[in-house]
Amino acid sequence: MTRRTIRIAMNGVTGRMGYRQHLVRSILALREQGGLDLGDGEVLWPEPVLVGRREHALRALAQRHGLTEWSTDLDAVLADERTEVYFDAQVTAARPDALKRAVAAGKHVYTEKPTASGTAGALELARLARDAGVKHGVVQDKLFLPGLLKLKRLIDGGFFGRILSVRGEFGYWVFEGDWQEAQRPSWNYRAEDGGGIAVDMFPHWEYVLHELFGPVTSVTAQVATHLPERWDEHGKPYAATADDAAYGIFTLAGPDGPVTAQINSSWTVRVHRDELVEFQVDGTHGSAVAGLRGCRAQHRSATPKPVWNPDLPATGSFRDQWQEIPDNADFDNGFKAQWELFLRHVVRDEPYRWDLLAGARGVQLAELGLRSSAEGRRLDVPELSL
Repeated sequence: MTRRTIRIAMNGVTGRMGYRQHLVRSILALREQGGLDLGDGEVLWPEPVLVGRREHALRALAQRHGLTEWSTDLDAVLADERTEVYFDAQVTAARPDALKRAVAAGKHVYTEKPTASGTAGALELARLARDAGVKHGVVQDKLFLPGLLKLKRLIDGGFFGRILSVRGEFGYWVFEGDWQEAQRPSWNYRAEDGGGIAVDMFPHWEYVLHELFGPVTSVTAQVATHLPERWDEHGKPYAATADDAAYGIFTLAGPDGPVTAQINSSWTVRVHRDELVEFQVDGTHGSAVAGLRGCRAQHRSATPKPVWNPDLPATGSFRDQWQEIPDNADFDNGFKAQWELFLRHVVRDEPYRWDLLAGARGVQLAELGLRSSAEGRRLDVPELSL
């Protein structure tokens, strides 16, 4: 086999998501397995160049993982003709400018979301990438979760009949930071820094709903800042100006007619479910509940016949009446799986549909969700195009 090296500028890998999921569990994992086998006698070897603002943090990461290239000068890395791909996992406010610079330098771009702070900016990025002729992709990792892959298998097999509704629950309690350290960085709770759960999670819900059930055609949302004060990484109190909970109702254009989806997203909820995110899908022929890894289903032929009687205790467990969907496959890390697809897209021009236009749809849904909450009404979601 021959080995081809692809040099990837990775910006924002000192952050939680950029480091754990993208550097360690994706790019370094690919190196640990000997590279990405392209299937035609060639192996692709990813060579990361760590980029960021904190020199000491980049040096420490490089030393920890035996890497030799890191830089605080993004323009210099982009000017290097050996760099083929630019990846961005920075805070949202810094992302659009860096992506524009990468596109202008002729680099293929792969990025976390949201891709911009507004729909106009997200569409501008997509147009710039199209006009520059570079390949572009947006992380849409939840599509590659084992639980949702099993759910997709049920959908493709016609298990549900006509799908009627989707109900999603996501979230957990993020500590305020006073008596226990918060699990998320403080900028997430400051609107002026691009924080907010609607901006963070509605882009996820857009691609999950779009890919599995149909495009979102309308949104009704209510956002809230339930905890107005939090404490930052240095133990100092600050005003939480961003929403920490978002409650959304979405209309979808399903293949067999409209589908109603309800999704609650909250960093102020204590978990009483099997996984941190769960989706229940109900159809005329059956229902299923999918989480991060598991998926359970109940066919109409096995559906019990409950009778409402509050005077008598339940005699059995409703959960026990559902069937666990088997794995039937080996599931890799979802971030790594999408990285592999994007890299194949770059070097082999294989199909890839999760591009900057798809990312713009997520930004649009978040923007309309916040507007719906502010105006107290349902809003249509227009179809985007370049």
